[in-house]
Amino acid sequence: MRRLYHLPLSPFCRKTRLVLAEKKIEVELVEERPWDRRMDFLRMNPAGQVPVLRIDDLVLAESSAIFEYLEEVYPDPPLLPQGPAARAEARRLAAWFDDKFHREVTANLLYERVNKKLSRAGYPESDRIKAGLKNIRYHIDYMDWLIEQRRWLAGDQMTIADFAAAAQFSCIDYIGDVDWGRSQGLHEWYATIKSRPAFRSILADLVPGFTPPEHYADLDF
Repeated sequence: MRRLYHLPLSPFCRKTRLVLAEKKIEVELVEERPWDRRMDFLRMNPAGQVPVLRIDDLVLAESSAIFEYLEEVYPDPPLLPQGPAARAEARRLAAWFDDKFHREVTANLLYERVNKKLSRAGYPESDRIKAGLKNIRYHIDYMDWLIEQRRWLAGDQMTIADFAAAAQFSCIDYIGDVDWGRSQGLHEWYATIKSRPAFRSILADLVPGFTPPEHYADLDF
């Protein structure tokens, strides 16, 4: 039994789903709303956060830990490059998007616009939304610089850094807050990774009460 407890618009869940799909590991998806604080879920992960991957009696939590497990147990195709320096760079950029981008952009845009309504946690704070829209420009410019130097974000090979970034951007794109015209390089990178088979189920996600823009699932956007 392989079961992934997830939330459709969680970038960390999407990162895990991309890794699973890229490695062709089939799982049953179980939607879990962390704010419900369901006791059976809290027993699996006392932190009360998604994703949680259950493989028979093994329970794995936290997207980076889940990725490291999957990379070791299912090494093909590899999502970390060869060589310690290259692997460190891929992990650095994955952490950049998991931490810095998520804190400065996703938490201010997606969580304010969507999660607050879903969890009935109040109204969006306009100051946080303005901060998110300002911060994303900086991150787009940084990615544009990276893509000018490299084929993929961390080097010549697609890695977990690309999936971590794509997971965050796909969530923000669902609410139409990405200015794809700001960077042609970013646009082309996302169109390439968005066209991978691993992305198909993610682009089919729909959140009741929130309709994505027309270009969201368009591979030739």
